[in-house]
Amino acid sequence: MEKFEHEYRAEQIQVLEGLEAVRKRPGMYIGSTSIRGLHHMVYEIVDNCVDEALAGYCKNIHIKLEPGNIVSVEDDGRGIPVDIHPKTKISAAETVYTVLHAGGKFGGDSGYKVSGGLHGVGASVVNALSKWTEVEIQRDGGLFQMKFEKGKTVQKLTRLSDSKKTGTKVRFLADDTIFETLDYDFETLENRFREMAFLTKGLRIVVEDLREETPKKADFCFEGGLISFVEYLNKNKEKLHPKPIYIEKNGEFPVEIAIQYTTSYSENIYTFVNNINTVEGGTHLEGFKRALTKVFNDYAKAKNLLKEKDNNLTGDDIREGITAVVSVKVKEPQFEGQTKTKLGNSEVTGVVQSMVNESLAAFLEENPQVAKNILEKSISAARAREAARKARELVRRKSALETTTLPGKLADCSSKNPEECEVYIVEGDSAGGSAKQGRDRKFQAILPLWGKMLNVEKARADKIYGNDKLNPVILAVGAGIGAEFDITKIRYGKVIIMADADVDGAHIRTLLLTFFFRYMRPLIENGNVYLAQPPLYKLSKKGMEDIYCYTDEDLEKQYKVLEERGITRDQLGLQRYKGLGEMNPEQLWETTMNPETRILVKVTMDDAIKADEIFTLLMGDDVNPRREFIEKNAKYVKNLDI
Repeated sequence: MEKFEHEYRAEQIQVLEGLEAVRKRPGMYIGSTSIRGLHHMVYEIVDNCVDEALAGYCKNIHIKLEPGNIVSVEDDGRGIPVDIHPKTKISAAETVYTVLHAGGKFGGDSGYKVSGGLHGVGASVVNALSKWTEVEIQRDGGLFQMKFEKGKTVQKLTRLSDSKKTGTKVRFLADDTIFETLDYDFETLENRFREMAFLTKGLRIVVEDLREETPKKADFCFEGGLISFVEYLNKNKEKLHPKPIYIEKNGEFPVEIAIQYTTSYSENIYTFVNNINTVEGGTHLEGFKRALTKVFNDYAKAKNLLKEKDNNLTGDDIREGITAVVSVKVKEPQFEGQTKTKLGNSEVTGVVQSMVNESLAAFLEENPQVAKNILEKSISAARAREAARKARELVRRKSALETTTLPGKLADCSSKNPEECEVYIVEGDSAGGSAKQGRDRKFQAILPLWGKMLNVEKARADKIYGNDKLNPVILAVGAGIGAEFDITKIRYGKVIIMADADVDGAHIRTLLLTFFFRYMRPLIENGNVYLAQPPLYKLSKKGMEDIYCYTDEDLEKQYKVLEERGITRDQLGLQRYKGLGEMNPEQLWETTMNPETRILVKVTMDDAIKADEIFTLLMGDDVNPRREFIEKNAKYVKNLDI
């Protein structure tokens, strides 16, 4: 990787303001104090290492989860400057870790060409929110160390010995009085660091979990960069062309894009700025989409692949089945919000659009068969779009002729305020009947479903409109589907899937979640989708109030509590619920619907890449990966009803 030739010493570390508020309001700086915020602590330190790689100096990053949930991050970059900072009069290294907005990433005379992280505040924020932090630096011929407790220096930067190496090693223990949990999830970190390695061609990232008796290790290095990334994303999908289309140019700023089409009906475009996942897109995505639409339409017309009577293909038509990664490196990115989820630099649109116009047009001319395969799929998508439009209009006309546009089986609530309303999508008429009787009619609506619904992973939108299983869901939610979905029009703040705790129930939940993910994704992103948790068991005894247990562990816990009260197992009646229909309305209300006592699991989507992979794996056409997944995970299954 080309080195960014620039001086990186104390004068490049610029101080903007103090540190004091971080511990008082951690959510403002780290996003949250949940496990998501905890993981963000690791990301911030690793981001600093990746910035060294982007500058051309770091080749290896090693992350360890040590016993006691201690995190260690080590790189072989230049090492944080150790000389005295001209403004703070302490070492530059201590300045970076104790002063908010102190780092080598601000302004035109910074030590970095591009950078990620929390606007340069990452190191000091991690330090402030940790019980203790230790930093070792190798540079300028020496090994240096400094230590902190809750953001305050307890050991000034001290030279320990001579060293010919360079790099930085950070160890920290997050503060358990601030975070809800210190239990890092290895798989979450593994996915994140795999993504980072894809985005930084040739960078090796090793992550180890040493907390258990059997250690876990993941080792990532991808010389193919984004090409490897797209191949990984499409590993379980049927491809329209064997090799991804690759575009790379270093003009006003570096732009790297990889594209590959599959036979699927979904669109998956992931955008990054300085290795930060911009989940809301922005100007780089806008430029890419514009160019993609123009280039394919121009090519189709030039090669007479579109009939004269046909209109241009829409962007949605052309993007059906696409998997693409768009990565740009911008020296001074402008983001909307502290969390950096949308790029705002207006100049990026034109640069990306111009580059894709030129490179993609040349690729299509040189690869006519690939161009033909993609355009045939796009033209097929356009026909399906037209069929979907007609089906949609038919549904609307039919609804207009009826007295209500809501599905007949829906028992609606009296309130019209979406913030307080919730709809239960219930498996089966029997359970639906109990739910209707047991609900609070003011704010709870019930929509019973019967039979298996359409697997949308294998169907286009034109098959969805008019589908007797999915159309009631679309009408009940009231916000449309696909590109027309409008989150502001939802009729219920909570959409709750309530299915039996058996194989059929799990299948129905998966089918519904696949539908929401592919055609109502903002519903999940906005936190409106929930899974109801009906009890698995009921413990009863004459003269004793019934006890409901939601897991096997919960059952064993209740047995022990009752035994301490002198009630033995053989004195208790145990009922294992096979389905929701076995509960009467009062039981269903008390266990599964009463906001005071129920358990709801919110469906979240922190990792869209992982979510897409799982839905493709479980619901797609390729059987072999699904079989491998089942064989690998079968040992973890509990309560499998045959």
